Amino acid sequence: MELNDEIIIDAPMTRVYEALNDPDILEQCIPGCEELIKHSDTELEAKVVLKIGPVKARFGGNVVLDTSGAPGAFSLTGQGNGGAAGHAKGGADVTLEEVDGKTVLKYTAKAEIGGKLAQLGGRLIQSTAKKLAAKFFKKFAEVVAPVEA
Repeated sequence: MELNDEIIIDAPMTRVYEALNDPDILEQCIPGCEELIKHSDTELEAKVVLKIGPVKARFGGNVVLDTSGAPGAFSLTGQGNGGAAGHAKGGADVTLEEVDGKTVLKYTAKAEIGGKLAQLGGRLIQSTAKKLAAKFFKKFAEVVAPVEA
């Protein structure tokens, strides 16, 4: 499964990049996130509860960031386990570009799933992943963009 999208965030690129590396902000924005622990500048651990179709599961997982192209580009890889519900692994490449004081964030994400989740079918998984990504970025843009007075 692959997802691609482009989001415009009403904040400068440096602010967006800092927010993407702030576990407190990410925890607020990740749908179903119960806990996000930063082990180092490049390693995070998350606990997330998700409902995909009829399957609800608590996932525990690890994410590793590659910030060698920062702040204009970075990538992340991760894997999670939801017990009987299944498992997932994947990654994303993210680019940031500042245009007129706003940031254009583009991403390409790939994921592989197994277990009960894989039995639900690609269309349900794809549509759920798109909804979760949209929910994350909507909340992220609200948190990062400056509040109008």
